[in-house]
Amino acid sequence: MPPGGGGPMKDCEYSQISTHSSSPMESPHKKKKIAARRKWEVFPGRNKFFCNGRIMMARQTGVFYLTLILILVTSGLFFAFDCPYLAVKITPAIPVVGGILFFFVMGTLLRTSFSDPGVLPRATPDEAADLERQIDIANGTSSGGYRPPPRTKEVIINGQTVKLKYCFTCKIFRPPRASHCSLCDNCVERFDHHCPWVGNCVGKRNYRFFYMFILSLSFLTVFIFAFVITHVILRSQQAGFLNALKDSPASVLEAVVCFFSVWSIVGLSGFHTYLISSNQTTNEDIKGSWSNKRGKENYNPYSYGNIFTNCCVALCGPISPSLIDRRGYIQPDTPRPAAPSNGMAAYGATQSQSDTCDQDQCIQSTKFVLQAAATPLLQSEPSLASDELHLPGKPGLGTPCASLTLGQPTPPSSMPNLAAEAALTDILPLKEEHVGHQFLTPEEAPSPPGMLAGSPLAHSRTMHVLGLASQDSLHEDSVRGLVKLSSV
Repeated sequence: MPPGGGGPMKDCEYSQISTHSSSPMESPHKKKKIAARRKWEVFPGRNKFFCNGRIMMARQTGVFYLTLILILVTSGLFFAFDCPYLAVKITPAIPVVGGILFFFVMGTLLRTSFSDPGVLPRATPDEAADLERQIDIANGTSSGGYRPPPRTKEVIINGQTVKLKYCFTCKIFRPPRASHCSLCDNCVERFDHHCPWVGNCVGKRNYRFFYMFILSLSFLTVFIFAFVITHVILRSQQAGFLNALKDSPASVLEAVVCFFSVWSIVGLSGFHTYLISSNQTTNEDIKGSWSNKRGKENYNPYSYGNIFTNCCVALCGPISPSLIDRRGYIQPDTPRPAAPSNGMAAYGATQSQSDTCDQDQCIQSTKFVLQAAATPLLQSEPSLASDELHLPGKPGLGTPCASLTLGQPTPPSSMPNLAAEAALTDILPLKEEHVGHQFLTPEEAPSPPGMLAGSPLAHSRTMHVLGLASQDSLHEDSVRGLVKLSSV
């Protein structure tokens, strides 16, 4: 009970006052902290990312889902309709071996599809500009020709000359055996090919998993096809061939799928076995870059000369880390990669700074020519004596004007002076003496900066053109004309 109070004390609610500055229309409790963005969110290539950047794939993933469906459906039918019969009639090891092959195939497929194939990071704008300067110095100053100079470098690898090509999209010189994928829009290290069946490029970091995938898939396909035929034969011995097909219709579908796919899968596995044994890539083999014979001029500089060594390097060597750091956070001062451009745009970008300087010099020269042309027009008029044109309430012509700041014109007087108007009628005949002269308005012939302030001659010429009553407004017009000329 409070002292002197009859009822219980009510609980008071106090609202917390925010000491941080905020706008009047924004409540301090509604402020939201801007979350830091990761690098995969602004990745310049044509890729798709899942699980916060942990999974990286190409954009065209339709064929990859078809691969998954074919493997899952065929294997599922085999385990559901063929393995129970075969485990009883032959051995229980058949479903066990089939299960091991299935999980190995799925693991290598997902590892190939969801990993970084070896994408090379693009150059930042500063790195691209520095590289452009190095290219211009190496090739000499160009005279503005239509074709850009060749952009290649030569390096010696095991006695063989290898050319490094410049990528106009990534703004880098590609390392040996790297190539730019047109579908993913990335330069991939040790680029083999872009495989739509796995939904990703095949490069340095996932080639071994791709090879193990097609090799294990060929074993699984042959395994399923062989035991499906065995299942049909065993059933046909008991109830006839047609009854066997009626009892196990799924076996027919499995046999058809495996029969048409086993040839391409086994052939692809044999082709990549040959490539691994000779330490070549699909891209190099299609282009015919190297010869397998050591004595020829275009021998393969990457081969170790031994099949076993080549296979161990390709399948058992260390996996290099990813270079793009797709799950890293973007720092506020981190420069973005350079925007892609074609060859001509990249070649002409080095001359943009000199072109801008030439335009500025041309504008400055034009200003000086216009000012020099306007000066004799104003000086050709006869000067008037200050005592003849003196108006009451106005400063004399011989008196220097107050300094006028550029951009701040003097506003005209709001109340006209009656005495000035009376004196103006007395000197109007002066204008008739100079009818034969042509005068330019301040917009057509603006005065040089030196005649705006502190020059009696500038006042006399200007007042002779427009009259004494508009002296204040003439200052404003002159300044406006100069401002227009300066903004050209």
